[in-house]
Amino acid sequence: LFLAVCAVGIGGTFQYGYNVSIINAPTQHIHKFLNETWSSRYHKELNPDLLTFLWSVIASIFSLGGLCGALIGGSMAIRLGRKGALLMNNVIAILASILMGISFPTGLFELLIAGRFLIGINSGIGLCVQPLYIGEFAPKHLRGGLAMGTSIFLTGGILTGQIIGLRELLGGEKHWPLLLSSSCVPALAQLLFLPWFPESPRYLLIDRGDELSCAKALKRFHGSSEYRREMEDIQRERFALDGEKPKKPWQLFTDRGVRWQLITVIVMTMGQQLSGINAIYFYATYVFEQAGILAEKIPYVTLGTGVCECLTALSCVRSNYVGRRCLIIGGYLLMTLWCTVLTFSLTYQELYSWVPYMSMACVFAFILSFGLGPGGITNTLTAELFVQSSRPAAYMIAGTVSWISFFTVGMLFPFIVNGLKQYCFVVFLLECFFVAAFIFLIIPETKNKSFLEIKKEFHKLNFGRN
Repeated sequence: LFLAVCAVGIGGTFQYGYNVSIINAPTQHIHKFLNETWSSRYHKELNPDLLTFLWSVIASIFSLGGLCGALIGGSMAIRLGRKGALLMNNVIAILASILMGISFPTGLFELLIAGRFLIGINSGIGLCVQPLYIGEFAPKHLRGGLAMGTSIFLTGGILTGQIIGLRELLGGEKHWPLLLSSSCVPALAQLLFLPWFPESPRYLLIDRGDELSCAKALKRFHGSSEYRREMEDIQRERFALDGEKPKKPWQLFTDRGVRWQLITVIVMTMGQQLSGINAIYFYATYVFEQAGILAEKIPYVTLGTGVCECLTALSCVRSNYVGRRCLIIGGYLLMTLWCTVLTFSLTYQELYSWVPYMSMACVFAFILSFGLGPGGITNTLTAELFVQSSRPAAYMIAGTVSWISFFTVGMLFPFIVNGLKQYCFVVFLLECFFVAAFIFLIIPETKNKSFLEIKKEFHKLNFGRN
C-alpha cells in the first residue's frame, strides 16, 4: 500500500506542486529571453506592457490547462481506468517538458506557452485521478491516512521545486530551460513503477464486472488473509448500485440523492482556494524583510514555508485516528485566529521591534494550520462522500471549481491587496470562519465508515428525516 501511494503520487499531485513552484525562480531570466527573442525576430525592443502581458500568459495559462485537465480527468478514469489514466497522463507531461526545454535554443517563446498549458492539463488530470485511485484501493480503516498521500506529494512537489529552483542548482540563467523541462523526471518515474501495481479493485468489480481481477488486486493491496472483508464491502456497494452506470457531472446537479454532498464539496474546494493561503505567500517576503532578513537570504527562509507544509501533511496521516471533521474544522478556526493576529501585527509593524517577528511566526503558523485541515483533508472527503457511480463526476466538478477559484484569486488578488492592504486578511478570516461553521453544521464524521454508510448519513439531509 505504501509503495502504491508513492508510485501514484510521484506522477500525480507531485507534478502540480512542482510546476506551481518552479516557475517563480526563473522569472527574470524568462523576461530576458522574451526581450532577446522579440528583438532578434522583429528588430525592435519589446514594449514593457507587452512583456508583462506575455509573462502573465506564461504564468496563468497553467491554470487554464489545469481546468481542461479537470474536465477530462474523470472521463479518462472511466474509459482507461484509474491506473490507465495516470499512465497516459505522463505522456502529456513528457511532451510538455520537451516543448519547454527546446523553447530557449529554438528562440520560440510560443513553445514555452504551449508547454505550460500542457503541464497544466497534466496537473489537472493528476489532481482528479490520484485521490480517486488511492481512495478506492485503500482499506476502510487506513483510507484517511493513505489519502493524505495526495497532500504529502503536493507539498513535497512545492518544496522540491523551491530547492531545485535555487540559483546554485537549476535556477541560474544558464540552466532555467532544464529547470522547466525537469517535469519529465517524475513522469518517467511513474511510467517505470506504476505498471507493477494493479488497477483499482472497485473499478474492476463495479465498473468492469471482473470479479477475478478484483480479488487478485485486493490480495495484492490488502494481503491474502485480509481481502475478503473489503471484497464483501465492494459487493454490497455493487448490489446497491444495481448496475448504475457512471454519472456525468451535470447529472449530479439534478440528483437529489447527492445534493448536500455536492454542496459540501463545492464549499470546501472554494474554501481551500479562497482561504488566504495565497495572501500569506504574497506577504511572506515583506514580513521577512521587516524582520531584518537580507533580500538575498529570503529565498532560503522561504524554504521554511515549504518544509512547514510538508511536515504538516506528514503529521496529518494521523487523521485516521483523530477524524477528518475535527481536523478540518480545527484547521479553519486556527487560520481565522492567525488572520486576526496577522492583521494587527502588520498594522503595528513599526511600533515595536518584536512585532515583525510575531508576523513571521503568524506566517508559519497559518501555513501549518492550512496543511492541518483544508490542505490535507479536502481531497480525502471528496472521495468518501460519493459512491462509485458518482465519484469520478464529483472529482471533475471539484477540480473545475478549484481551478476556476485558483484563476479568479490570481486575477483579483492584486486588486484586493492594493485596495485593502493588510486588512485583506479580514476578508479571509471571515471566509475561514464561515467554512468552519458550515462543516460543523453539515458534515458527519466519515472515519472508519464505508461509502454506503456515509451515503446513509447524508440521506437524512437530502430527503428529510422521514
